[in-house]
Amino acid sequence: MIYIGKFLHATDQQRNQEENRRHGEFNLIIEAENETAALEKFRQRISEFRESSDLFEGDCFIYMAHFLELEEFPKDRARMLYYKSIAGDPAMPYISCSVPSGKADGCKILNWMENRPSLDGEDANLFFHFKAE
Repeated sequence: MIYIGKFLHATDQQRNQEENRRHGEFNLIIEAENETAALEKFRQRISEFRESSDLFEGDCFIYMAHFLELEEFPKDRARMLYYKSIAGDPAMPYISCSVPSGKADGCKILNWMENRPSLDGEDANLFFHFKAE
């Protein structure tokens, strides 16, 4: 199976300098035997990024927003995986959709409150946390 994870991340570096505040999102994709193996590979890869780059420096919190499972890549018709609509100020909530189609939109309202994302009004579950050294 093919697994795609969409993650949100927030660093808590503004304690040192406000301009160091960072939050964003990223995707990971892997072919794995099952979802448990895919999640473990995602954790390993995120750790590798932490060790080899500045992507997740300092005190960093990572949340999983979507987890998709596909049997195969589409061949006849392109499939939309992620759609994001932002209105106004970047601090405002936005709508994010995973695999929207005519049958289901897969949309969630995402809002950042105190460096923690909320999905459809519910606090997102922490997937990974790196502590500042």
